[in-house]
Amino acid sequence: MLAQRISLLSGSGTAAAREAAQEAAAAGRQIIDLAAGEVITEPPSSVREGAIAAIKAGTNRYTDSIGLSPLRAAVAEKLSAETGVGWNTEDIAITAGAKQGLLDAALAVLDPGDEVIIIRPCWPTFPSQVVLAGARPVFVDACPPTYIPDIGTIRAAVAPRTKAIIVNSPNNPTGAVYDRTILQAIGDLAINYKLWIISDECYSSFVFTGSRHESIVMAHPGVRSRTILVNAFSKELAITGWRLGYFAAPREIISAAKKLQTHTTSNANVIAQHAILHHLRVADGRFERQLHQRLSAARNAGLRILAGLQGVSPPAADGTFFFYLDLSRLVSALPAGFPIRSTDDIARLLLNEAGVGSVAGSTFGDVNGLRLSFGAPPDLLESGLKRVVETLTSLKTRTAAA
Repeated sequence: MLAQRISLLSGSGTAAAREAAQEAAAAGRQIIDLAAGEVITEPPSSVREGAIAAIKAGTNRYTDSIGLSPLRAAVAEKLSAETGVGWNTEDIAITAGAKQGLLDAALAVLDPGDEVIIIRPCWPTFPSQVVLAGARPVFVDACPPTYIPDIGTIRAAVAPRTKAIIVNSPNNPTGAVYDRTILQAIGDLAINYKLWIISDECYSSFVFTGSRHESIVMAHPGVRSRTILVNAFSKELAITGWRLGYFAAPREIISAAKKLQTHTTSNANVIAQHAILHHLRVADGRFERQLHQRLSAARNAGLRILAGLQGVSPPAADGTFFFYLDLSRLVSALPAGFPIRSTDDIARLLLNEAGVGSVAGSTFGDVNGLRLSFGAPPDLLESGLKRVVETLTSLKTRTAAA
C-alpha cells in the first residue's frame, strides 16, 4: 500500500497535456504542440562548449551539495546586477531545477498544519509541494482580465497558522506581471504578519511591458530577510532538460538546503554546473537578448491572430511566453446538452480536431482558462493559433446546427 501523501498529490496537468500531444504525433498525426512550458530552440553555444569541455576534462565527481562555489559566486554576481541588491556566495544554493529549490524552501520553513497562501491560477507544483511538506494550501483567486491579486483578499486569507505566501511574477500560467505597488503591499503584509515569501521568478527574463522584471526584493528591500528567491536557467537559456536552478535566501535557509540536498540529490548535475559556469564567464548576453526579441515578435504576431477570437478577450501576455485565454463567456454561451461543457473539453477538441496541444485551466485551478505557449517555432505558432481561432469560432456555427 502506498503512503498516504501520494494520494494527496495530483498528476501534472501540463505534463499530461504535453504527453497527449506527443502520443498523437507518435500515432502519425501532424500536431502543433502549444502545451509545452519551454522555448523550442538550441541552447547557447557557450553552454554547449562548457559542457563538452567538462566532459573532455573527465569531470565526474561530486560537488558540494549546494553547488560549485565558483558557480554560486557567479550566480550571486548575476543576481546582484539584475536586482540591484547585493548577494554573496553564501546566499546562493544551486539546485536540480527550480522545482528542487521550491521544495527545499517548503521543507525548510513549513511544519505540518502550517498554511501557505497561493495566488490562483497557479502552477500546480506549488500546492503539491506544500502538501508534501504537511502544510495546507490556501488559495486566493486573481481574476481576469489582469489576473493581478487584490491585496485586501490576500490579507483576508491570513490566519493564525499562515506561515508563507508564494509569489509568482511573471506568472505561469496567466502571464501577469506584478507592479511595484502590489509587490510592496505583499511585502508589507509579510512583514506585519511575519510570513516567509517564496518568490518564483523563473520567467524574469520575459517581460514585454517595456520595463525590466522587478523582483519583490527590489520593490521592497525590507523583505529580503524573509524572502526565498527561486530562479533557474531552464527558461532563459532554453535548457529545460538540463535541470539547473538556484535560489537566494537567508543563510539559515541555505544551510537547511545543504542538509536536504545531501540526503536527496547529493548535488545538481556536475556537467550542467560547469556548462553554466562557463556561460556566465564568457557570454555577452546576446543569446538572452535574441531570445527575448524572438519571443516578443512571437507575442505580437500571436496577439494579432488571437484578436480574431469571438466572445473571448485577447490576453495581455505581459510576461512569460504564454497566452492565457479566459473562455468563460464562450463556454457559458454554449447551449445545455452541447458536448463541449468545459475548457477541458475545448483542450481535447483542439488536440483531436485542430491538431493543437494546449493546457486547460483546470490544471491551474481555474475552470475558465486555456494556456497556449508562444515558445513554439514561429511558423508552427502562427499556424497553430490560426487553427485555435478557427476551431473556437466554429463552436458558434456548431451550436446553431445542433
